Parts: sequence; C-alpha cells; structure tokens
Amino acid sequence: MVGSRLAEAAVSGPKRIGFVYVPQGMVMTRDVDMWTPSSTGTDFELTPTLEPLAKFKSRLTVVSNLSGPEGGGQHAGAAATWLTDSELKMTERSDVEACVSIDQIIAARLGKETMVPSVQLAVEDVSDLKGFWHTGYNYRYLNTISWRSPTEVLRGEIKPRAVFDQLFSARESSAQRAFTRRSILDTTEDSTQDLLKRLGVADRLLLSEYLENIRQVERRIGAAEVSETPLEYRERAGIMFDLMHLAYQADVTRVVSMMMAREISHLRYSEIDVNDSHHALSHHQNSPETMASLGKINRYHVQLFSDFVAKLDKTPDGEGSLLDHTLLVYGSGMSNGNDHDSTRLPIALVGGLVAGNRHIRLAPTGRPLGDLHVDIAKVYGVELPAFGQRNHGETVGLS
Repeated sequence: MVGSRLAEAAVSGPKRIGFVYVPQGMVMTRDVDMWTPSSTGTDFELTPTLEPLAKFKSRLTVVSNLSGPEGGGQHAGAAATWLTDSELKMTERSDVEACVSIDQIIAARLGKETMVPSVQLAVEDVSDLKGFWHTGYNYRYLNTISWRSPTEVLRGEIKPRAVFDQLFSARESSAQRAFTRRSILDTTEDSTQDLLKRLGVADRLLLSEYLENIRQVERRIGAAEVSETPLEYRERAGIMFDLMHLAYQADVTRVVSMMMAREISHLRYSEIDVNDSHHALSHHQNSPETMASLGKINRYHVQLFSDFVAKLDKTPDGEGSLLDHTLLVYGSGMSNGNDHDSTRLPIALVGGLVAGNRHIRLAPTGRPLGDLHVDIAKVYGVELPAFGQRNHGETVGLS
C-alpha cells in the first residue's frame, strides 16, 4: 500500500528471506536420484521430487555439489551445520557449540527495520528427545538450524498460538481471546473501519484480504487446539506456512527459518499412504519399494512448500508480489540418508531476488555450504570475507 511517489522504492524492497529445512535427505543413490536434474543451465528438466515446483521454474535455481562439514555427527551435523557450515562440539551435555547461522547474520541487518528480527518455526514435537544423544552429540543439535551465537541455539516454535502472539501481540493474550471466542481484530475494529473508509478501492481490497487471512489463521489455530484427534501433517505444516506468510505480509519480520520435521523424525504420512517411519524409510537399503515410499515423502514436502510459494506469488507487495521480493532456500543437510551422506546436498532456491530457471552444478564436487551462504548474504547487502570454518569468500555464482 504505497503512493505513486514510493512505487519505485517498493519495487526494490523490502527484501525477505526464508530457510525451509527437511530432514534425512532424499532418494539420491548412485543409481536412483529423484532430486538432481541431469542437465545444467536453463535446459534442465525437473525431477520427480522437484516437479511440484514446475509452475515456478522461472524462479527456481537448483545448486548441486555442495557439501556439509565432516565430523559433525550424522543427524546432528545435518541439521545444525546446514546454516552454519561448522563442525560441532561433541557433547552429551547441554554445552552445544557451532557458529552463528547465516539467517542470523542477515537478520542483524534486516531486523533493525522490523518489530521481530527473525522467527524460527518447527512442525514436529521434540520433547521425546530430551536427554537423548546421537553418536555422542546432544539432542539439541537435531532440532535446530538457527544459531544466534556459537553457543546459543534458537529453538523452532511448534505451537501456532505462541507464534501468532509473537507476531501480533496485544494487551489481551490470545489465550484470553480464545476463551471468549474473540479475534485479535476485535480489539482494533473501530480504527480498522475508519481506515477502510479513507482508502481507495484497491487498497481497501488489499487490507480486507489481509484481515481475512488473519481471521482464517486464528480460526484454524482455535480448531486445532480443541480437536480431539491429532491434525494431519498437511494441516500442521500449513498453519506454520500461513503464519510465515502473514509475518512477511505484515512486515513483522523479514527473516524466517522453518524445520518441516526434525532429524531422526519418525513421522508417518498416512495422508499419502505412507505408514512407515520417515527415519526408517531413509535407511532404504536400496530397496526399490522403500525408496518409492521415501520418494513420496520427499515430493510431498516439496508440494506443501510449493503451495506456500504460490501464496506468496498471489500476494501483492508494492508494485509486485511477496515472491518478487523474497528468496526461499529449501533443502536438507543430507543427500542419501541411507549412508548419512553430507555431500551432493539437495538445495533449491525460489524467489524473485536471483535469476531463476537454472541448475548450477558446482565443480569440484564437495564445495562447502558456506560458498552458498556468502552468495546469499550478498543479495541482502552483507559482504562476508569468510563464513563458517571452510569458506574464504568464494561464492556459487548466484549473481
């Protein structure tokens, strides 16, 4: 909602960024690779896992042959090094250590202009992991991708109500409003109606749609809280993506990270007829049937992500859309989960801030993840001479 004098500025900003993590890799064996396009450049064809993003191929960049650091632990290293590219401290106690993550470096710049510097979201409960360690690494490494400092983990929030309060705080808590069946919009009804009367037709429609989005999310959160049966994964992830969308639309924050599931995830996806544990399926032993089931999960995650991308694309933002002014990074800290392989990582970028319709295959194989993060930081005006423990200023060629 800007006047004509600000239209030019609106085209170039504000810029937003989101990091969306999926655990336990993809179907990416030597013989069966459902993720990596076979050709490079602009002529690449979408693989079965990436096919749900077909509508956004012109905004899609796939980056191949990046690797995570060695010695970071198996599942622990996959998650905790994805945005840090650093080796982890091996500890079964709570004194975890990595590096500042790239989302927090960008948030230090973009967060000065928003109410909330960054938001961390998650879908899967991790309470059953407390006191657990994996190959000598504390459980806290398994369920986070964001680090404010080398020793401060930013935990992903799994409760939609808590996220909603973080984004739209008010004197009356959302719990109180839920009890009285009132919306947060009821507290601003008079001023909202006054504003609507003073807006032009286009801006009135834009504001009305935004307010309706808030109401719908509130209703879905309320329904989830009183439901006697657990929600399907699609609904749980969908609510978090909708909160992410609202955060961008209201410009409450410009930096969001989200874990669609944690490492060593035992989620089952009955809604797509996959009833075995995700973690068990990731150790497929090259079984065609097991890889087919894992492939369905991988594609399902991309489909839900694509639905979110579509919502950003349909949401006006200045002279363009939210997608025009956002870069989303999607991927995992493993390639072939059967081997806990941290090379050839599956990474895709979607949005309007870098050139799309590209498959960048890096050479040699095994380039550090930090090369990507340094390049992403440049998009947001952050020049890094080095990042993590392996990068020395190299980039992957996004620009």
